[in-house]
Amino acid sequence: MLRWSVHLEGGPRRVNHAAVAVGHKVYSFGGYCSGEDYETLRQIDVHVFNTVSLRWMKLPPVRTGGHERAREVPYMRYGHTAVLLDDTIYLWGGRNDTEGACNVLYAFDVNTHRWFTPKITGTVPGARDGHSACVLGKAMYIFGGYEQLIESAPTRGTPARWRDFHSATIIGTKMFVFGGRADRFGPFHSNNEIYLRIRLKIIKPTEGSVLQGCLKFVE
Repeated sequence: MLRWSVHLEGGPRRVNHAAVAVGHKVYSFGGYCSGEDYETLRQIDVHVFNTVSLRWMKLPPVRTGGHERAREVPYMRYGHTAVLLDDTIYLWGGRNDTEGACNVLYAFDVNTHRWFTPKITGTVPGARDGHSACVLGKAMYIFGGYEQLIESAPTRGTPARWRDFHSATIIGTKMFVFGGRADRFGPFHSNNEIYLRIRLKIIKPTEGSVLQGCLKFVE
């Protein structure tokens, strides 16, 4: 029988953050906590949980040393995603109360704890939050989310309903999308929300198809 075995206090109080497991450590990036300031631009905070010692540690802010370097460090946000590929964590999307949603791809080296913005080509997906992201091979697949600008993508098969704040994972060569929240009038908020039934939607990224709301970054 599955059960919870450890109750630990002292970690960050967050919702809509992003977390990645790297070896015996869990890296948690940003997120929202009531009472905190999300209008002033500041660096995203990074908390690390050691699953061996059961201790939390907050990494110190990065010394930017100039405007250009500062642009390579993401600002505090919520509703973003983070995935691990080799020794690099890729953080994408999310929003704060001043800048709105973001479509800049940031990378975090887990060995040096250094941020950088990798060079990318092709059409950059629209800024969004509340999406999901998974890695398959050398590609990061982004599904759904709340977009500030509506965009369309070619589809095959029966498209999944647009949604945000769902969950997704890769098993084998398939991406499984679960739950989430949609809107009766499409990918924007009208206060006519639909909370989707508990069921799975299966995406097969390796077949060359791109489902509605599904975008891809390739390393």
